[in-house]
Amino acid sequence: MTEILVTGARGQLGGHLLRRAEAAGIAVRGVGSDELDITDPDAVDAQVEGRSVVINCAAYTAVDAAESDEERALVVNERGPAILAAACARMGARLIHVSTDYVFAGRADTPYEVDAPTAPATAYGRTKLAGERAVHAALPAAHVVRTAWVYSGAGSDFVATMLRLERERDTIDVVNDQVGSPTFAGDLAAALLELAHRTDVVAPILHATNAGRASWYDLARAVFEEVGADPERVRPCSSAQFVRPAPRPAFSVLSQNSWAAAGLTPMRPWRDALRAALTTVV
Repeated sequence: MTEILVTGARGQLGGHLLRRAEAAGIAVRGVGSDELDITDPDAVDAQVEGRSVVINCAAYTAVDAAESDEERALVVNERGPAILAAACARMGARLIHVSTDYVFAGRADTPYEVDAPTAPATAYGRTKLAGERAVHAALPAAHVVRTAWVYSGAGSDFVATMLRLERERDTIDVVNDQVGSPTFAGDLAAALLELAHRTDVVAPILHATNAGRASWYDLARAVFEEVGADPERVRPCSSAQFVRPAPRPAFSVLSQNSWAAAGLTPMRPWRDALRAALTTVV
């Protein structure tokens, strides 16, 4: 395999992809938004040329801001991926495009399969779904990989925020009526690299998350427990107490059946992944 190109490489997932690829001796180049504007066709062509696989982690992910800036979110989440896919199609490169649980309505009670009806309830979800469709219109063989609740434990993600609040507050209130599959960015990166090396996988859409499910409240308590803090300091509350411009899905669990059916390595349970993640940041 020649060099892998990772777009959005300065984000949490992109960073883990670069580190894991380099540690494994895989030739990889990562570009952030300051190095590559994925909505610039000429710049994209220059970066894609000579690569065998492109993993697109670039996205407009400001869920609340997208409600009042959907046009900009659409440029990044639809037009950019379409341009990447067209470049890959011309140059014979494979494309792995990262998408989200937000393409679903979030009102199910069983894990979403890849062919479940999509019905995004937010601007962010609408633009990400538009991106999936644009990718497959330009490159039907591309892999769209949906994931959910991704964290690294550093920066400002949920796990990092819980670590900070554990140090700063006696108690914290966390919603217990939103359920998903917490996914460690390091595990997701390993999964994407496995897919990048598999040329026999033909599924156009895959779901990749750590196994199991939890509420944000469950995840917060688990963070406290893993660092030796009293989980009773985490108190449950409802989403109604944290009103935001974009409604959060009540149910974001993605089925792993597609991943297993493709012969890819199942991702470990979310609690095991969280424990491993915290050993690197605590």
